[in-house]
Parts: sequence; C-alpha cells; structure tokens
Amino acid sequence: MRRFIPLFFLLLPLCLSGQNPPSPQLQPRPATPSAPTPSGADRQITIDVQVTDKSGAPIRGLQQQDFTLLDDKQPREIRSFQAVDNTAVSTDPAVEMVMVVDAVNTSFQAVTFERQELKKFLLRNGGKLALPTSLVFVTDTGTKMQNGFSRDGNALATLYEQYETGLRSITRSSGIYGAAERFDLSLRALSQLVAYEGSRPGRKLIVWFSPGWPLLSGPRVQPTHKDEENLFRNIVSMSDQLRQAGVTLYSIDPLGMSDAGGFRTFYYKEFVKGVPFSKQALPGNLGLPVLVVQSGGRVFNSSNDLTSAIVDCAADAEAFYVISFDSAKADHANEYHAIGVTVDKPGATARTRTGYYAQP
Repeated sequence: MRRFIPLFFLLLPLCLSGQNPPSPQLQPRPATPSAPTPSGADRQITIDVQVTDKSGAPIRGLQQQDFTLLDDKQPREIRSFQAVDNTAVSTDPAVEMVMVVDAVNTSFQAVTFERQELKKFLLRNGGKLALPTSLVFVTDTGTKMQNGFSRDGNALATLYEQYETGLRSITRSSGIYGAAERFDLSLRALSQLVAYEGSRPGRKLIVWFSPGWPLLSGPRVQPTHKDEENLFRNIVSMSDQLRQAGVTLYSIDPLGMSDAGGFRTFYYKEFVKGVPFSKQALPGNLGLPVLVVQSGGRVFNSSNDLTSAIVDCAADAEAFYVISFDSAKADHANEYHAIGVTVDKPGATARTRTGYYAQP
C-alpha cells in the first residue's frame, strides 16, 4: 500500500485537470470548456440556500433581513439577495437537473433496479417533468452525455431504454488497484461534467446514482508530503469548480436496504469537515457523499424507494434563495473559510454549501 499510494497521487492531478476528457458519445455536445481558474479577482461568493420548516417543506417569502451570513463564524454583509420561486410562471435564474447513472461503482443488478426506479420518476405526471432534465452515463469506457435538456420524461425514458450501460470490467475483486482506478475514473467524469455545466447559466442539480467511489482512506494509507500537497490542490480545485459552476450535488445509493447499516453509509462523515491545510488532506475528502454535503446537497441511502429520493432532490428547485457576499481577504493562498447561514424564523433550517477557499 505504501509503495502504491505515492504513484497514485502523482497521477491524481491529471484526473481533475480536465486534460483529454472522454468525448461524449450518446449525442454530440459542445466541447468541454475549461473550468474557471481561481484568482484574486474571484471576490464575490454566490451561494444557493434552501430553507425548510420542521416537516422539510420549503419556506417561501423570506426577506434579506431574515438571513444572517457567517464567514468563519463572523457576520458578513450580504451584497445581493434573490428569492427564487419556481411555482411562478417564469423563473430567473433557471434550474436544470442532471441524472448521472454510475455503472463504474455500481453492480449490474443494482443498475437494473435503478433503471426501473428512474423510469418511474421520468414517467410521473404523464411524463411531464417540472425541470429541464438530462441523462449522463458513466462507464469504464468513458462518459456519455445527452445533448441538451428536455422536460419530456417519456422521451428520456425511451432514450434510457435504448442505451445499454454494460457490465463493468473494474470490479471490487481487483483489489486496491481496481479501487484506485474506479476513484480515478469517477473523479474524471465528475470534473468533466462540472466543467461543462459551468458554461451554462443558472443552477444545476446533479443527482449521482451510486454508492460512491472508494474513499481510499484508512489506518494503512500513509500519503507522503508531496501526495498531500497534490491532493489538497485537487480538493481546492473541485470545491471552486462546484461553486463557480452553480452545482449542487446529490447522491442516491441504488443498493438501497442491502446497504443499510453498512460501513460506507456513515464512514464518509469523517471527511465532511473542510480541509484547511495540505497536511490534513486525505483521499476521503474527495468522496462522493463528502462533496455532496459540502455542495449543500443531500445523501440518500438505506432505502429502496429511489423514486421518492429523486422527487426530494427535485424539490430543492421549487423555492430557494440566492445570496452573494464578498470573500475575505486571505493571508495566504487557498485559505479555507467555513460558511454558515441562519434564518430568523422559528423552526427554520438553512442548508447551503459548507465553505470556500479565499485567495490573497
């Protein structure tokens, strides 16, 4: 393990750099643009905030004065505020949903069950979708993306049926090398997808159907100082990409109850806290459920009702608030700042991304 890990982390930066991404094959899409490069000019931080009551229902009609924004627990002035209600005739900014079928980290049997549940969602309400929706397929041969978005659930269900995700050649029996390859392929796919979505306006809800890629973290994993620096750069890059692209991630575990109580359904929580220094960086900080929580999304596992989980993800687009503030002036590059939002209403809970990296 100690001999392998240094080699793996030397290769990891290529995984997130966006170099030579696999070309979309499902339908042609425009070339994937490069993700925005963090710089000292990136001073305005924009976040999407979900506010719900005790039952989980969205709270509408709040005003700017109802919100308190905390940057490292210190109040910060809100520069702009917008309440978005998709029950209105038109909405600005737009919200789109991306459904990612992960055949790299999910067994063939689980993908089959997932297909049935996803079709149920697409065919609800006669196939009339509330949000423009797109399909993405991640396999060991590359990432296939649907060209464009559609509100026609019937057409999307037909497209899903026509596309075979195929059996994976990378299995858990491949040991640590197979796990590392799945980790690499998964982050390549996520980086490519986020880079593309960053070229589109508005908010994007990316729902990733997967138990998650290997965390590659534990007592036997001992990365070197150079490994930690490379990994920290990738953590910062992914955090910036997700935020600047307006992406909220969600994960739905298609293993359902068969994964209930399993180690991976809760171990990811050890890595959710923001990473302020390279010496604290671990592969688990790039785990799927970790990135989901940090982006302000939700993790769904230990349930066979995948259709209801998708409905809950889409519900985040019904009503939310967009808040902007000026980032802190950092003392050093990639200075981590925790974000907190409180709402001055009884029983109200705010959910948003958990932090950002400020620059000098």
